[in-house]
Amino acid sequence: MELVSEKTVRDLASTNPGAARIFESFGIDYCCGGERSLAQACSAAKVSVQEVVDALDKPQSKEGDRDWQAASLAELSSHIVEKHHAYVRREIPRLIALIAKVAKVHGQNHAELEKVEASFRALAEELSMHLLKEERMLFLYIVQLENAAKSGGRPAPTIFGTVQNPVRMMMMEHDSAGELLHQMRELTNGYMAPEDGCMSYRMLYQALPEFEADLHQHIHLENNILFPRAIALEA
Repeated sequence: MELVSEKTVRDLASTNPGAARIFESFGIDYCCGGERSLAQACSAAKVSVQEVVDALDKPQSKEGDRDWQAASLAELSSHIVEKHHAYVRREIPRLIALIAKVAKVHGQNHAELEKVEASFRALAEELSMHLLKEERMLFLYIVQLENAAKSGGRPAPTIFGTVQNPVRMMMMEHDSAGELLHQMRELTNGYMAPEDGCMSYRMLYQALPEFEADLHQHIHLENNILFPRAIALEA
């Protein structure tokens, strides 16, 4: 157990396709906090290292798990856009409307809803620009980089120089998104709907953690797999 507990959460999630789902179930940050050792991450999440190690050791077989380290960068980029970017764009308008509805009805008795709404709107605004920058600049260059490597050539010069510059910016924005997610989880006591919560209230507190989990997986694929591989390829 000692060797596994000393590995970073990032490395475990990157090499074990089912690990991200396990970390999510234990409340372990494996995307923005991926540089921590498993022992440190378990301590932060207040869970037993042994329980997590035991879960990681069990055979995992779930449809949809895939070793993205073995895929091409073009394929991984397309997967992120088609699955995760599309999900974000589809869910943001629905959740903004749902939060506004719940806050209007229950805001007087639950003051935290105003802060939850503000945090989600800030997250939505950040993500809208973030996705465009990835799709129109960074991902296009990563695919060009991979194609150039295959052909033995060099990619066209860019205004940002090395790929490390936009990667650094995207990772900073990921940290900001992670902080907003953390704020919302804290404000809602882990998305625990109150006894007087209506059906819309309960739907909201089901949808927000689903949005959070998808964004965690989204950021993990970029921070821990796509970006490091692109940097290594450029080097």
